[in-house]
Amino acid sequence: MKKQKAQEIYKVPLFDSRGKKANTLELSKDVFTGEVNKSLLYQALVMYRANQRRGTASTKTRGEVRGSGKKPWRQKGTGRARVGSIRNPVWRGGGVAFGPRPRDFRYTLPKKLRKAAFISSLNAKLKAKTFLAIESISLEEPKTKNISKILVGLRIKEKERVLLLVEKIDTNLFLASRNIKTLTVKKVKEATALDVLSSTHLVMTREALASLKKDKESK
Repeated sequence: MKKQKAQEIYKVPLFDSRGKKANTLELSKDVFTGEVNKSLLYQALVMYRANQRRGTASTKTRGEVRGSGKKPWRQKGTGRARVGSIRNPVWRGGGVAFGPRPRDFRYTLPKKLRKAAFISSLNAKLKAKTFLAIESISLEEPKTKNISKILVGLRIKEKERVLLLVEKIDTNLFLASRNIKTLTVKKVKEATALDVLSSTHLVMTREALASLKKDKESK
């Protein structure tokens, strides 16, 4: 029998609450396997983007467009093509034959597939080396400059999009982060594969990483 290769243990830089590098953190083998299921990620992204569509595009048919219903000229004897209404789709100002109508584009993948896609997106960030871990984020005051200092300490550039995943969002963190357009703060339980892949850098607190492991073990 062939011997199975030992699973690689992945490590990420661990920063303190001020944004200074403190140590490295070993990630859970159950969640961070290094495997990226591209086909599943594609399915998940198509679903999330379809669910964001408004589906409000609409055109008027010949029965809805404004205009007289009278026959423009008699059927025979004029030498011109026969026509029954000026609202004909062939005519300028007439209705649209096969135009868009309001519709709902929403659909859902099974819950297990959505979770698997989320885990796969985390592994994609890990492989791309854009995954960072932070001990915790505790702000004494709800000031934007406090969270900006943390991002500078993490060596994240001003225009780069950052997704910060935490276990809980307190009032100070919410108020301090809402003025930074490139920063998105979400609870780890509410984040999706689209959120992760839409960001340049992924930052997770130690508590959020621990909750991922617990969720995986509870299955």
